[in-house]
Amino acid sequence: MTGRVKRKAGLAAAAALAERAASPRTCALCERPLGARVEWHHLVPKSEGGRITAPVHPICHRTIHATLPNADLARAYADPAVLRAHPDIARFLRWIAGKDPDFHAPVRRVR
Repeated sequence: MTGRVKRKAGLAAAAALAERAASPRTCALCERPLGARVEWHHLVPKSEGGRITAPVHPICHRTIHATLPNADLARAYADPAVLRAHPDIARFLRWIAGKDPDFHAPVRRVR
């Protein structure tokens, strides 16, 4: 299978995400408390063979997918800590830090 990248999260990371998924309290990306709406982000996109999900705010989820293509998410950014270190995501996180959990704004693709 060329073109597909399969990555398995470490057992400790998978266990931590499973615990968080059982009762999501904070966003896996921005680590703010979750609001009324919660979306589930595949750490490795389904199109790349991923199965593990993490709870995120809708605006955080849209920002992830507007910033990085699925192949890059699967190859290098399957770990939320690494994703937070991406320069465009880090800038978004600084901006969103003080906002309400249910805050919504349009998300534009990074060019």
